[in-house]
Amino acid sequence: MALSSGAGRAGVAVVRVSGERVRFVIETIAGSVPEARKATYRALHDPAGAIIDHGLVLFFPGPASFTGEDVAEFHIHGSRAVLSRLLSVLTTLPGLRLAEAGEFTRRAFEAGKLDLAAVEGLADLIDSETEWQRKQALRQMEGALGQAAAEWRHALVKAMVLLEAEIDFSDESDVGGPLIAEAVSGAQGVLGSLRVALGSFLAGERVREGFVVVLAGPPNAGKSSLLNALARRDVAIVSPIAGTTRDTIEVRLDLGGIPVVLVDTAGLRESGDEIEAEGVRRARQRAAHADLVLRLRSPDSEPEQTDIGTTGIAVATKLDLGGSAHPGEIGVSAMSGAGLPDLIELIASRLGELGQAEPALVTRERQRVAVADAAAAIERAVTLPHEQAELIAEELRLAVRALERLIGKVDVEDVLDSLFSGFCIGK
Repeated sequence: MALSSGAGRAGVAVVRVSGERVRFVIETIAGSVPEARKATYRALHDPAGAIIDHGLVLFFPGPASFTGEDVAEFHIHGSRAVLSRLLSVLTTLPGLRLAEAGEFTRRAFEAGKLDLAAVEGLADLIDSETEWQRKQALRQMEGALGQAAAEWRHALVKAMVLLEAEIDFSDESDVGGPLIAEAVSGAQGVLGSLRVALGSFLAGERVREGFVVVLAGPPNAGKSSLLNALARRDVAIVSPIAGTTRDTIEVRLDLGGIPVVLVDTAGLRESGDEIEAEGVRRARQRAAHADLVLRLRSPDSEPEQTDIGTTGIAVATKLDLGGSAHPGEIGVSAMSGAGLPDLIELIASRLGELGQAEPALVTRERQRVAVADAAAAIERAVTLPHEQAELIAEELRLAVRALERLIGKVDVEDVLDSLFSGFCIGK
């Protein structure tokens, strides 16, 4: 039992109950069990008969429910007092307790309603902040990776059957043909698909975590002002004093539906100040590993003395002070907002080129490791001499086991507690 909607004052609050006591709870609180999956308006009472609130009651009989168990939802007014009273009454009923974080989803996983990759997709969907993140997480939650893993596993099991037939029944008249060659060919087909999935990992991880865009340039180039303008709030301290920003400042943004981690860095120049010099070193390091670098200059900037390369987007800042953009630059003013829409559009376009038409299949490091292990086992299998059918079969068995780890069938107990603890209570 738990509040499944957001905490605090709201128009509607949803309380969810799952388990073998659901029918008893509904009968006690709402009088009788309503028709399955049909919202029914009821008065909700405490055991003494006093009305707690009027609201909607829904009943989802198992196993055709999210958790695989009987599930009830009470849609009540989102008053703190109403919610507190209902939860207080529910906790006094025998056999009921408050749910732990992610317990509803964990029960769905244990009931086989979701595989582990789909659970991770659900977690990402709840945490999604941009359109790209929503699309990728929704694809995962709908089981795209689990379906692909099932197809890969099926093909490998078929190959293993062929190998077993060659090993155990090679002297039988009805078992003939190049069975080992057929098995290896099937495994090679799976290997190709695994490599494609692995190739999408970096893009998928970037969508989950955010593309890193670094603002770099000499002191007083307007980096902190541009950061604040893009973030639409004061994130960084802005000062005419050179060297004000001495460490990196990060802010997460949604730019054109793309998740971005925008990083303000120390001004690039040679400095005898030990702290500022360390800030410059970190700025160069972040720029070297960024997905995109905005190279800023302004009319009143000091000459740039530290080379950060020529890639990225060249930005001329402080147009409101009378500056102008050179050929190949995009001009902006953080004060007036001039040029900012064009800059955002260009950033989104550049980052969009790093993505792909379809959301990535593999988006988490755990998933990447499992797919990589399966691919490595198949690579070993297909390079073995055909005379070593037993060893080929063993490598394919290891690949199948890696795919089973991917979807949570085996060896994932150490992952589950950490994963589900990241869910909110009520989900």
